[in-house]
Amino acid sequence: MTRIWKFGDSINTDLMTPGRYNMTNDIEELGKIAFIEHRPEYAKQVKPGDIVVGGRNFGCGSSRETAVMAFKANRISAIIAKSFARIFYRNCINNGVVALVAPSEFVDAISEEDQIEITDTQIINKTKNKTAPVVVSPIVKKFKEYGGILGFLKHHKLEELEGAK
Repeated sequence: MTRIWKFGDSINTDLMTPGRYNMTNDIEELGKIAFIEHRPEYAKQVKPGDIVVGGRNFGCGSSRETAVMAFKANRISAIIAKSFARIFYRNCINNGVVALVAPSEFVDAISEEDQIEITDTQIINKTKNKTAPVVVSPIVKKFKEYGGILGFLKHHKLEELEGAK
């Protein structure tokens, strides 16, 4: 069963992967330190497919890419938020982590007990029978499939990409 992990506004990358624990580039180790000081049970209990929900300005602070790598290591299915810090959002795309912006009232209504489904065009809160429109672009889906932009580029030959212009 998919679990929802709900956080508030302005959750910064230092809360996601605190600097003093951030001394590795081993993705699995980064997953183990996610929210270690802010919400210690997260890294111990998160399961593949879980969904993280945030408020406004999710991922603000430093441009610490390790925060996104921790989510990738945790194999979450998506992050839903009212808004994202721009560099965090870009790091999500680059690393194959799906980051979706949803209307404030929809996000506010989500609780950790809810069941959420994400399609290419909407987020469905099955518990509360509410939906929110979203766009999961084909390129974001491809980046997730290949583990990020680098995996995508390694898999596809430059000639193939040039032909897609």
